[in-house]
Order: sequence, then structure tokens, then C-alpha cells
Amino acid sequence: MSKVSESKPSLIISLFRMKCPVCRKGDVFVNKRIFPLGSCVKMRNNCNNCGERLIYETNNGPGINYALTVMIFFLNILWYWPIFGMSYKDNSVYYFLVTSIVVVILLQPWLMRFSRIVYLYLFFGFRE
Repeated sequence: MSKVSESKPSLIISLFRMKCPVCRKGDVFVNKRIFPLGSCVKMRNNCNNCGERLIYETNNGPGINYALTVMIFFLNILWYWPIFGMSYKDNSVYYFLVTSIVVVILLQPWLMRFSRIVYLYLFFGFRE
């Protein structure tokens, strides 16, 4: 009845909710949460809503994961530099590197999942 409920789901919202790139309704990952970490990136073979095959390679998205990790390092500069400052004259660069490594390690499960989703969205289009 309502045109809003039958309309095409939003690309950005579906991307961040980690939904199927084809129907934007089905779940891509077996677990909706990242815990347990051992199975946080385990993907379904097919979408549970539209049946689209989701796994074409054994490790899809490593290049995107690398790009996201580098982007996180640069984003860390944007908040670290104004708050703490950085200079080559002291150890602040080393503190920045340690802080960035810790942030990337803590965000890595989400980055791995998000890189796989971005990879799928690059190669699949929405179909009704």
C-alpha cells in the first residue's frame, strides 16, 4: 500500500547495515555481530532473501581492506595532531604510530567486514 515500504532500499543504509547488494534486504554475514572473532567474517554462500551467490572468491576484498587501513591512519592524523601535536624533535611521532596501530587493531574486525561488503557492492547492482 505504502510506496515508501515498497521503494528501493537506500544504498548507503544497506551498505552500512551489511545487507545483500542485489536485494539490499538479506544478510551477507552468518553472524550479525563481530563476536566471536573467529567467525566474524564468515559469509553466507547465498543471500537468504534473493538467493544471489555472494562468494565468488575465497578472500574477497583484501585490497579494499588495505585502503581502509591506510585511510584510518590518515584520519588518525586529523584528530591526533590538533589534540596532542606532533614534532620530529621529540617522541610524539612514535606515540602517534603506537596509537594508530592500536586503533587499527581494534577496528580491524569491522574493517574486514566492511571491505568485503564494499567489494560486493562494487561488482553487484540492485535488482528488484
